[in-house]
Amino acid sequence: MPVGSHDDGDGCTESDGRMMQTGYAIGGDDGCIADARHHAAAFLERVRTGQHASVSARVMDLTQLVVSELITNACKYAPGPVLMELRVTPETVDVIVWDSDPTVPEAHAADAGRVGQHGLEIVKAVAQDLQIHQEPVGKRITARIALSDPP
Repeated sequence: MPVGSHDDGDGCTESDGRMMQTGYAIGGDDGCIADARHHAAAFLERVRTGQHASVSARVMDLTQLVVSELITNACKYAPGPVLMELRVTPETVDVIVWDSDPTVPEAHAADAGRVGQHGLEIVKAVAQDLQIHQEPVGKRITARIALSDPP
């Protein structure tokens, strides 16, 4: 469910003409990861068409990948609701996920034989920046994805 919308009801807000953002409360039910990916893709498409911003297929794919990994971890390890916020600035797409578990996750050392638990490694590999902050309740993870494609 979108939070923080303006008159057109699309769930997007513009704070200063240079940044757009939207937020969603994600339930832990079946399909929540697909729903989160869908929300991210729809938001970026609104940014592309409504703001005439350059959102490449690569950025769209990386954003959905990061959303999948972060929401999967939040739904798997944290009880209760998960909040996702997406922000687009002239330089980046920020994927922010809050959950109620205060445990700060750590990326494991590379191990080709390990099954699973590669999500944070993947996010670190594709994000320009990754920040994890403990909150008074739970934690907030912010992954920043560059809008410009590498040359």
